[in-house]
Amino acid sequence: MTKEKMPEPEMPHPGHENHLCFLSNLGYHMQYSKNYNALVKEGKYVCNGCGRVAAAKESLCKPIKL
Repeated sequence: MTKEKMPEPEMPHPGHENHLCFLSNLGYHMQYSKNYNALVKEGKYVCNGCGRVAAAKESLCKPIKL
């Protein structure tokens, strides 16, 4: 019996692999907490999709300035 390789996940939009919702689902915040903290420290934007807060709008899917 051969194991099939899982397909790469399809991103809903360009740059999604750098957004907090995607990174959190991968456990990035647990594995790389210092890096994650730097992304959210002094948050200036909130995502209109998932509600996460980030310092840079590029870290969110649907950023709104706080």
